[in-house]
Amino acid sequence: SYPALLGIFILYSALTGVSLSFILLTYTSASIVACFAAAAGIFGIMAFLGYTTQVDLTKFGPILMVGVVGLVIASVVNMFIGSSQLNYIMSFFGVAIFTALTAYDVQKIKRIGEGIESNGDQVLQVEAKKTAIVAALSLYLDFLNIFLFLLRIFGSRK
Repeated sequence: SYPALLGIFILYSALTGVSLSFILLTYTSASIVACFAAAAGIFGIMAFLGYTTQVDLTKFGPILMVGVVGLVIASVVNMFIGSSQLNYIMSFFGVAIFTALTAYDVQKIKRIGEGIESNGDQVLQVEAKKTAIVAALSLYLDFLNIFLFLLRIFGSRK
């Protein structure tokens, strides 16, 4: 149901905020602001490109998902081997993958929205609210990952 989904999204956002606060304690304020500004710029540009491009980005979805799975696997492996070089390399791949995912997700959301708009059915309006929450979560994760990977690359620790 929509209220349950909204509650889960709010809870997830709050928990992310709490966990992020502990991560940010290890970085200087200047590097946090710089990485946030860079992430916002990257996210904004890619969202604009995803919204306005005439190129069908759906073909990149499976490739990007394989990239995300690869990052997760590499992260798990790196938890055991503790390689700072692998962490650094993964951060660049992470920025690239989530930058591309931003454009992909925005285009996907736009197409879903256009489909809902053209139908105008009452049942679709309820589904549209659920879709909006899932879409918000998707974009939220894209931005958050770009920001965190940029911090891993450029962030100055206290």
